[in-house]
Amino acid sequence: MNLWRKKVLKWQIISVIWILIIGSLLHFTYEWSGESPIVGAFSAVNESVWEHLKLGYWSMIFFCLIEYPFLKEHTGSYFFAKAVGIISMNTFIVAFFYFYAALTGKHSLFFDILLYIIGAVIYGILSYTIMIKNYSRKLDKIGFVLLFVFGMLLVVFTYYPPHLPLFKDPQSGSYGI
Repeated sequence: MNLWRKKVLKWQIISVIWILIIGSLLHFTYEWSGESPIVGAFSAVNESVWEHLKLGYWSMIFFCLIEYPFLKEHTGSYFFAKAVGIISMNTFIVAFFYFYAALTGKHSLFFDILLYIIGAVIYGILSYTIMIKNYSRKLDKIGFVLLFVFGMLLVVFTYYPPHLPLFKDPQSGSYGI
């Protein structure tokens, strides 16, 4: 394995660990902030599946601010890799959450945490794999747009959520903030 691949691998392992730790903290920051609407844009504001997607996304975005300067010279597909990774992570979490909930008729904190961990590993593997392929800069621009749009949806749907099961807090029956 050449030196730049090792560097990218090291950063992706660190990013998975970061997502697991910071994402877990983001589960509580809205409550810790006294339910600040600004903090709510980046934290889970209720127990809906949608709100939990923010945990991986925003922790990944915060890590990108640290990681990007170190990797930008090593890959032409940084943002594309991150977009594919985080979208895959969140798709996995949503799909398997509803799968196991339908199968068992209930949800389990243990399985929710397990899905988050597996999703973060999927994110890391896909991000690494795409970054070392070094796809075109055009794909990187598409990745940047995807990340931006997904982030905006996470924020907007915090304040104006559709009344769909994905956005409904199973504990309170409420939607969004």
